[in-house]
Amino acid sequence: MNDDARGTLRRAMRARRRALPAPERIAAAAPLAERLLALPFAPRTGTVAGYWAMDGEIALHAWQLGLPTGVRYCLPVLHADTTLRFAPWTPGAPLVSNRYGIPEPEVPAAALLAPAQLDLVVVPLVAFDARGHRLGMGGGWYDRTFAFRTSQAGPPRLVGAAFALQQAEAIVPQPWDVPLDAVCTESDTFLAPA
Repeated sequence: MNDDARGTLRRAMRARRRALPAPERIAAAAPLAERLLALPFAPRTGTVAGYWAMDGEIALHAWQLGLPTGVRYCLPVLHADTTLRFAPWTPGAPLVSNRYGIPEPEVPAAALLAPAQLDLVVVPLVAFDARGHRLGMGGGWYDRTFAFRTSQAGPPRLVGAAFALQQAEAIVPQPWDVPLDAVCTESDTFLAPA
């Protein structure tokens, strides 16, 4: 899949996602949460991260509220080295907009967690395939952040979250693409081949 094909797929899937009526987007959050919580590697304790849904992305609020009490929830924060750090966040805690207009927790730098400190990260995506390949927005933030996972096994587990209508037949990964351990939608769970 060349850059033109990736760009075309990205535009088509973003348009498809945005066209989904708001009541359907809202209704999809609960079944997505059930699938995320039922993953065979879903942590019962530790630290997980999600994202703040933007641009028609599937929301994670139902998952966050359904997490076991021993699990701490974080949101991503842009870091100066063009990777992400993660800040603990609970509903109602202060947020500020980053340079892309995405809300981030307003916390001191000392409170930020490195990617390797997380047990599971639910990542946004524009398109996915059944083998766990992901097409993101094109900025490379998640691939740079989790590049260390291509050379070592172990946490964090990476799970894509999307609407079922974002599934593509096949996405040819680029050398820098970090594979997902699973993708969950409101209607299905795809575990990446071992």
